[in-house]
Amino acid sequence: MFDSADFLHTVTRNGLLERMQPLAITPASILDLGAATGTAAAGLGKRFRGAHVMSLDLSHNMLRQARRKPRWLGRRRASYLQAEASQLPFPDQSIDMVFSNLLLPFIDRPEKVFTEVSRVLRKDGIFAFATLGPDSLQELREAWRRVDNGVHVSEFPDMHDIGDALVRSGLRDPVLDVDRLTVQYQDPDRLFTDLASVGARNTFAQRSRALMGRRRFANLRAALTGVSAGGKIGLELELVYGHCWGGGSRKDPTNFTIDASRIQRRRGQ
Repeated sequence: MFDSADFLHTVTRNGLLERMQPLAITPASILDLGAATGTAAAGLGKRFRGAHVMSLDLSHNMLRQARRKPRWLGRRRASYLQAEASQLPFPDQSIDMVFSNLLLPFIDRPEKVFTEVSRVLRKDGIFAFATLGPDSLQELREAWRRVDNGVHVSEFPDMHDIGDALVRSGLRDPVLDVDRLTVQYQDPDRLFTDLASVGARNTFAQRSRALMGRRRFANLRAALTGVSAGGKIGLELELVYGHCWGGGSRKDPTNFTIDASRIQRRRGQ
């Protein structure tokens, strides 16, 4: 199910790997954090030959699917672990690279993940990630506003807030850039199917635990059609890419300031 709807993960995964091409790094150990069905392992293994790639996810079912895929890496170069991203089962400063593709939108408090990444990352190791920015899914938010007053779609932090949180966690020299993508759906049902397939339906409705009744569901379908043009549902996505380095000093969260202009941006952005 996940692989049939992971086109966004494919876009951001390729974007991350492309952005890592200029970096002169030769990691021996790579942690794919929030690996889902392990699709990134092949690209990471090809880009960083000789590295051991560890696919970590909270879902046992996802990891089981990952293990069933054709082995792009030898047994000595691949492993699979089930664990929380905020409680990583690794010693301090034991990982050369942490790669995380679209895990952060599913995390309520990303700073907890950043702190763990900072702990396990070796000095001068790299943390590369892709996430969603605050302009993402505005159409879905507007449709929900026409249905009720609840909060059904997560608010995503902007890249400056992400940069602040990275530095507070002990990571250093964050470099972030933004890209945009428009995804079009012919009808609401396909949108809902894709959200469910990637595990996003419940996450984006995290503040409303009640089951959606038929009437509310019909109202949402009508609202989505109403905020769209040309009969299609277009969703704008703000894609945030970033990387930073291990070995920084953790900051006291009660006494910390940072100038947002210090966050570097890729040329041409």
